[in-house]
Amino acid sequence: DWGVPAPFLKDLLKKGKRFNIEEIIPFSAKDINVAQWVSLKCRYGCSRYGTSWCCPPATPGSDKVEQLISEYSLALLLVGTQRFPEFYKNNRQKRLRQIRSWKGTISLERALFLDGYYKAFSLVGEACALCKECAYPEECRFPAERRPSLESLSIDVIGTLKKLGRTPRIAQHHCEAYSYYAIILVE
Repeated sequence: DWGVPAPFLKDLLKKGKRFNIEEIIPFSAKDINVAQWVSLKCRYGCSRYGTSWCCPPATPGSDKVEQLISEYSLALLLVGTQRFPEFYKNNRQKRLRQIRSWKGTISLERALFLDGYYKAFSLVGEACALCKECAYPEECRFPAERRPSLESLSIDVIGTLKKLGRTPRIAQHHCEAYSYYAIILVE
């Protein structure tokens, strides 16, 4: 028993399927792997670094993240599959898919909140795409939907999946399907 009744998880998954979420896996928040090297990937491997409210340096550092996660006992891993041949292109189709995944995660967080899990908080997959161009460092246009990405919080997604005995699905070629992951912290 993870503290979230099985019928409620089933209903949550039903809502998630509208957003391509295929699985919701409850697990101990202690199994979330926070690693310093992940922030290096953001700083030196991502063009969004320093340009978004949902990416570093606007997000908390790993020391704060570990403290935050320690306030939760449960996490829900959201798993979906995407196939997007134009993944590396910055176009409208890609942005719409990112927004759909983002809003799906936020809507499940909201459902948890309304069911009494008042501390529910989403850590989304991929970068924020709610705005065509982020207003950062000016005020966010969607503060109620603003959430940090997993990687922006120094969360080693692959390491976390391995701790859970899961094999990540990573596309080797641009036309292959890949897995989308998000986490909702729950107490």
